[in-house]
Amino acid sequence: MIDAATHVRVARPSRDLAAAEHFYVAGLGLEVRWRSTDRVSGEHDLLMVGPVGGGWHFELTHDPEAPVEPTPTVDDLFVVYLGRPVEEALVDRLTAHGGTRVAAHNPYWDEHGVTVADPDGYRLVLCSRTWE
Repeated sequence: MIDAATHVRVARPSRDLAAAEHFYVAGLGLEVRWRSTDRVSGEHDLLMVGPVGGGWHFELTHDPEAPVEPTPTVDDLFVVYLGRPVEEALVDRLTAHGGTRVAAHNPYWDEHGVTVADPDGYRLVLCSRTWE
């Protein structure tokens, strides 16, 4: 049965796991949950990041033997509902750690938050609203 305690994983390819870690950990403040450290032929390099105690994480993958180029669209969004105004210091930290502030494809997100593209071009939306 799926409920609020069900864990969720979102996986996506990355060109550069170190750049992704720099953005999501040092920039956004997530924790490294797992990182593959041994290069094993036929296996992907992995970086898993998420909040401590959270029921979800990103699994970022890179296969040096057969790399997959990330192909994000303007609607591939990771939305974080902050429930308060977006602090400019957070946006500055994200851009200092490899992100690029961008206009949202959907003007709703510009009205209620800030959109920052990660080093692979996927969009992080910091939303000032709450989910509920």
